[in-house]
Amino acid sequence: MPWTPVDVKPYTPVARPVWSGHDGEYPLEAVAAVTGMKPSFVGKVVGKSRAAMLGPDDVRLLLEQDACHETFVPRSRMLDYLEAQSDRPKAKPLSLEDCTDRMIVGSSRDVLDALPNGIYQTIVTSTPYWAMRLYKDMEADTWADGETCPYGMEQTPEGFVRHSVEMLYKAKHTLRADGSVFWNVGDTYNTRTQVRSNAAEALRAMHGEGERKGWHDHAVRRYSAGHSYLKDGEQCLIPFEIARRASMLGYWVKSVISWGKTHSMPEPQTSRVSRATEHIIHLTVQRTPTLHKEFYFDAPSELGGKEDWEPDKLSDLWLLSPSAGRGGHGAQFPLNLPGRCIGISSEKGDLVLDPFMGSGTTAVAAISLGRRWTGIDISPTYAKETERNIRTASEALF
Repeated sequence: MPWTPVDVKPYTPVARPVWSGHDGEYPLEAVAAVTGMKPSFVGKVVGKSRAAMLGPDDVRLLLEQDACHETFVPRSRMLDYLEAQSDRPKAKPLSLEDCTDRMIVGSSRDVLDALPNGIYQTIVTSTPYWAMRLYKDMEADTWADGETCPYGMEQTPEGFVRHSVEMLYKAKHTLRADGSVFWNVGDTYNTRTQVRSNAAEALRAMHGEGERKGWHDHAVRRYSAGHSYLKDGEQCLIPFEIARRASMLGYWVKSVISWGKTHSMPEPQTSRVSRATEHIIHLTVQRTPTLHKEFYFDAPSELGGKEDWEPDKLSDLWLLSPSAGRGGHGAQFPLNLPGRCIGISSEKGDLVLDPFMGSGTTAVAAISLGRRWTGIDISPTYAKETERNIRTASEALF
C-alpha cells in the first residue's frame, strides 16, 4: 500500500474492549499468543487444558488475569483480531525451491505467512529503528493492532514493539527445531527529532554541512509529547520489550547480546552518556539449539570470528566495528555481525533467512560461509542492490 509521509506524534489512545458482536471460536495457540500466556496456563484459567478452541467468554476471563500482557495486539482489540483470523484467506504457499538463494520483493508481513514450515536453521536480520530513518520505496502495512504504516514509522514505540513481535510470531513456523533467531534492533529516545534518510545526513547536519533544513522542511518529524508515560528525552527500552514479548510467544530468550561499536555517532548530549551499543536478541524454539562456539575462534574476523580486541570467550558482549555505510541503504549492519550469527548457529548447506534484507549483507555472509539463503525486502531498489552485492561476493569466491 503506498505510504504518504506523516509526522510521528506518540499520542497514546484511550480504548476499552468491545464484547458485543463476537460469537466465534478461536484456536488455543492464537489465544495464548495474543494474551502472552503458555497454553498450559490458559487451560488452568479456563478449565479446558486440552481444549483446542476457546470462545469469547474464555478470552474475557483471560483478559481479567494479572498474567495477561499484550504481545502484538492491544487488549482492546484481541477479540476483533481473533475473530478476523477465522475469515482471513491463507497465503499461497511457496516451495523450498522458491525460497532457496532467492530475493523475494514484498512485505515480510505477507511473505512470512507463505514460507514453508521448519526450513530455516538461522534467521538473522537488522530491523529499522523506531521513527529514525526514511527508507526507499516505503509502503504501509495494516497490522494486527489496527495501525496502518510502514514498519518503523509507527506513532508510538509500543506500536513498533507490537509490529516487531508480530513479525517474530509470523516467522516462528519457518524455524527448524534446533534453529536460532538473531534479531538486531537499536533503541532510541522519546525525543523531538527530524526523521532523516541515513546517518550521514544526520552527521552533516550536526557539523553544519550540506543542505540547511529547518524543522518544517523535513518530510517527517517525530514529536515527543502525548505519550501515556514516556517523558521527553527518556529512553524507550525497545529491545527489552521485544525480548520479553517474544518469550510470551513461546520463544526461549537465550541472550540479549550487546553489540558494542568500536566507534559510533557523536551525540550532542549533556544530560546522559552517549550511545555506543545496539542489541541482538537471540531466540530459539527449544532449550538446546545448535551452537558452534568454536566458530568464534576458528573463523576470520571479517566473517564474524574473534576480533583482536575481543575477550578469549564468546560472551554476550560483541565488540564489532559498525558498517561504513557505503551504498544506497545507509543503515546496513557490518558483514561480521550476520557472519557470526550464521557461523555459530548453522552448518554448511543450511538455509538462512533475512526478512529485512536491505542491501544484502546477510546473503553475502551466508554465501561466504557456504550457506543457502532467502532474502525479503519491500524495496525493489534494495533488491537490485542486493543482487549486485551478491554477484560481487560470488565472483570473489568462485
